[in-house]
Amino acid sequence: MTPIALPAPTPLHRHRLRGGAVLRHALKRDATGPATDPAAAAPAALTRPALLALCACVLVAQAMVAAVNLLLPQLAASTLHPTPGQLVWAVDAYVIVFAALLIPAGALGDRYGRKGALLAGLALFAAGGAVSALATAPAVLIAGRGLCGAGAALIMPATMSVLIHLTPPERRGQALATWTLSAGLGGLAGNVGGGLAGEFLTWRALFWAVVPLGALLALAVARTVPRTPARSDASVDPLGALLLAGALLAVVYGIIEGPSYGWTSAAVLIAFAAGAGLLAAFTGHALRAAHPLLDPRIFASRRLRAGSLGIGAAFFGLFSLFFVNAQYLQYAKGFSPALTGLAIVPLTVGMALVPKLGARLAERTGPRLPVGAGLGLIGAGLLLVSTVDAGTPYALYACYLLVLSVGTGLCAPSLTLTVVAELPAHQAGLGSGLNTAAREIGAALGVAVVGTVLASRFHGDPRDAAQIGAFTDAMGVALRTAASALLLAALAVVAGYRKGGGARPRRDAASGARGAC
Repeated sequence: MTPIALPAPTPLHRHRLRGGAVLRHALKRDATGPATDPAAAAPAALTRPALLALCACVLVAQAMVAAVNLLLPQLAASTLHPTPGQLVWAVDAYVIVFAALLIPAGALGDRYGRKGALLAGLALFAAGGAVSALATAPAVLIAGRGLCGAGAALIMPATMSVLIHLTPPERRGQALATWTLSAGLGGLAGNVGGGLAGEFLTWRALFWAVVPLGALLALAVARTVPRTPARSDASVDPLGALLLAGALLAVVYGIIEGPSYGWTSAAVLIAFAAGAGLLAAFTGHALRAAHPLLDPRIFASRRLRAGSLGIGAAFFGLFSLFFVNAQYLQYAKGFSPALTGLAIVPLTVGMALVPKLGARLAERTGPRLPVGAGLGLIGAGLLLVSTVDAGTPYALYACYLLVLSVGTGLCAPSLTLTVVAELPAHQAGLGSGLNTAAREIGAALGVAVVGTVLASRFHGDPRDAAQIGAFTDAMGVALRTAASALLLAALAVVAGYRKGGGARPRRDAASGARGAC
């Protein structure tokens, strides 16, 4: 009996499907004719070695976002003699390039092959590590960090896209929970690895470690991960990719540099103006193009807007904590760099144990409950951390971290699945790029907001024991500000998951690009 090819669910259909029903609305291939969607025919099952290889790639790419922060004192005293501004760029070059290229990189994987994009990303990642390790001037170090960021931009969407294509619909939520766990653990691994390198090795050793690690991961991917169907008709849209990457680059630059230059400085205002102008140009181009990189009309889906905002809000909270954690533990508690890196390990507990619970809860009740509860717990965790001072026992501080980590683990799988489910399977790379871009922009905003408030209220030297009280007071105000912003965003996200009444996107925008299906 010939199976009947079912149409791909539109965003309107998805609004009517709750929880696990979204996952079970699968495409089927007509045995006598071409597939309605190339992704409909699953090329192979996801094996455990392939899952481990993909998750290891995610963990390593995310770890390099945080690892350099703990090496800044070493870099400042190194023979490179970087200025304070160059130190900031040694950290930010990775994040800016990473965020700016995510969506175009996801589209490239959809068009030319996700496994190939992943291997190319690992090669760029290793090359960037080598350039950074060999740096004889700050500019070379910054260039190497940017090259690593370009590699990470290829790695992150490709890994999620491969997971989506190799996992049957009924298990996709659990697979994405594992991916989310790996991304969360990457930030922690970066803190631990950077702290250990700062204590016992050198900053060059950390970058050199990236080279064999990238080679080993590439070997593991080549041997364990099967190729997934590419789409020769998938839209790459070079002009759209250039406009969107430029817009994201300008916006993220403005967010990151705001605390340093001032939010009303010419450089920051020009960056935001350029970002707005480029985004408007991209929108106009995408609305006219036959095959746009990303059709803006997909954001008529209230759930897609809510999922993107929720992902950004969750990582806004997480990186607000990361920004002050190392300073608090080293200056107020007197921890060494290595111990500082290890002291954040309690965050792994919730991230390791809760994501699968969150995915199961979403299948039973829909995403609104785990998303609302998770974001609420992240906000509560920030409020609890805002109460600490030099006399707070570390055990109590670890409990506060645990609250925040449980919240992250609870909401992240449902938020990720929302963004991915609102795009058709053949655009999984584009969807995962959008998902990760929301994470990185949220993270950059978290650092910017907390850094700005902290700098405005504390003007001393936290290494001076007499000023620790003033530092922790200012840190508390900064974290309470971040928690308030996060909880307001959480209300908007939860409202976006309510039943009915959502905006109904035009049918030709359902695929994210006209003519893509």
